Amino acid sequence: MYQAILLDVYGTLVHDDEGSVNDVCMQLADLIAVDPSAIAAEWSRRLEASAEMAYGAGFRTLADLTLGSLTEAVATFGAFVELEPICRKQLHSWRHPPLYDDSRPFLDAVKVPVCLVSDVDQDDLTAVLRWHGLAVAAAVTSEEARAYKPRPEPFQLALARLGLGPGDVIHIGNSASSDVAGAAALGIDTAFLDRAGGGLPPGVTATYTAATLTALLPQVLP
Repeated sequence: MYQAILLDVYGTLVHDDEGSVNDVCMQLADLIAVDPSAIAAEWSRRLEASAEMAYGAGFRTLADLTLGSLTEAVATFGAFVELEPICRKQLHSWRHPPLYDDSRPFLDAVKVPVCLVSDVDQDDLTAVLRWHGLAVAAAVTSEEARAYKPRPEPFQLALARLGLGPGDVIHIGNSASSDVAGAAALGIDTAFLDRAGGGLPPGVTATYTAATLTALLPQVLP
């Protein structure tokens, strides 16, 4: 049985910022007369590409990547807008996201150490834990690891903090690439949290799949 659990945060433990992202894209659509879905797609593509390159000496915080990639996305449509005021709500939402209904029952039921592994800035994760009054054994942010999932550094730092090896833990997350593929590449068992019901893409497999955290309790409880 697993000696500890690695747990993703946004989209797994708390709601992600999809609503805030949509709000930003709608505001920009009104300003630059571009379809909001086109803005969202270009922003997402550039953010993902930027995160892949942001590691080690080239690391950039998520806040920096978010604003930078959106600036680049807007520029592709021939527009230049002061984005920080528009993004302020989104950046604030990272600190006060709603907790999923099954998160607290899951954490209360788990009897082994839990280490959060999140692609977020340190101050934001600290604020989330304080906001919801959550206590875990350890936490790792991309800012501390100087890299983003699915790179190995965040998972390796989590294992080091727990004093455990890849075969001793399971990683739970909602991203097929960042969570499932990233952890599996290190030999860590994975649980895909399929809250949206879309399943895993071809070529990606998880040790377990469930729609809720509490549905995974039989697999992780000693």
